[in-house]
Amino acid sequence: MPRRKLTADEMLVRMAGLCAGAEQCASDIRNKIMKQGFSAEDAGRMIEYLQRNRYLDDFRYARAYAADKVRFSGWGRMKVRMGLKAKGMGDDVIVQALDYISDDAYKEALRKVLVAKSRALDLSDIKNRQKLYRHLASRGFESQLIISAMRELIKKDI
Repeated sequence: MPRRKLTADEMLVRMAGLCAGAEQCASDIRNKIMKQGFSAEDAGRMIEYLQRNRYLDDFRYARAYAADKVRFSGWGRMKVRMGLKAKGMGDDVIVQALDYISDDAYKEALRKVLVAKSRALDLSDIKNRQKLYRHLASRGFESQLIISAMRELIKKDI
């Protein structure tokens, strides 16, 4: 049996509930609304309502996204930046979200990824050190931080 098409008010209530439960970004909400067959104009009106009533805030979303990706996924700033860009965030929002990440939390995330990956590697072998470096770079960490963290780890192992 085909699903009943939601009215604009029902869709707005559904999106408000979604936004109240967890941070969302405008581009994701727009996609969800349009997937239900609403026009871009309808989606724009709904998003404007959600923003005006503080259900939806891209800066708040970007801040939470950046903090969660660093803390739980072990991502570096470069990968977080690309993820936020893919979500349609503006450069000013991205810069503010990245500035929100504490240096201590960031270094701890790098350390956790470094230690976890290095357990399976023999760091006396240059190829394994290169593999570790590439892994950390693919996670979006900056070269200088990777090099200094690896030096510190190697010193402790000696």
